[in-house]
This record gives sequence, structure tokens and C-alpha cells, in this order.
Amino acid sequence: MSIRRGHKQNEFLPGTLDLLILHTLSRGPLHGYGIAQLIRARSEDVLLVGEGSLYPALQRLQVKGYVTAEWGQSETGRRVRHYRLSREGRRQLEVERASYSRVAEAIARVLQPA
Repeated sequence: MSIRRGHKQNEFLPGTLDLLILHTLSRGPLHGYGIAQLIRARSEDVLLVGEGSLYPALQRLQVKGYVTAEWGQSETGRRVRHYRLSREGRRQLEVERASYSRVAEAIARVLQPA
């Protein structure tokens, strides 16, 4: 996952992609491309999730039991995997949110003028 700044892209904090995927799926099941597009749209084209980051993260979340997947059809009729947040995934989402909040608050304190 990267952050778009003008024409330059920078990496984002480790673990943040899992949080964003879990949160996105808390709204309902989606296929991979839909997840990436929703993150991009909600971030106003700042957060870009490429296939090379998204699908390994979805696989990792599936192995941990946070996400389930089943084959279905996209809006265009293509065969795609739809991902859904599991009950355990909902619990993990709350853990991830709390952890991210602590880190974001700590960074904000460090960045405050002296």
C-alpha cells in the first residue's frame, strides 16, 4: 500500500492495511478490486492499494480466520472471490482500531511544537 503525494508514492505504516481491509469489509462483503477502490475513494485518492499488497493481506487475514471468501460474480459478470468479515474479524477490527489510535496519538504528541 502506498500514499500518493503528487507524483511520488510512499509506504504506509505496517499493519495499517489489515485495519483498512477489516474496516472496509465491516460495511459488507466485497471482492478484492472493490476493497481497493473503496479505500482509494474514501481516502480521496491518497491511499493506493495495489494487487501485490492487497491479495497477500487478504490471504493472511483469511488464514487467521478474520475473513472468509467465496466465489461469486462481479457486477460485470466476471467470476471473483467475495470476502466477508468473520465474527473473529469483527473482534480483531476493534483491537486494530485501538492499537492504531494509540500509535496515531503518540505520533501526534511527538510532532507537536516544543
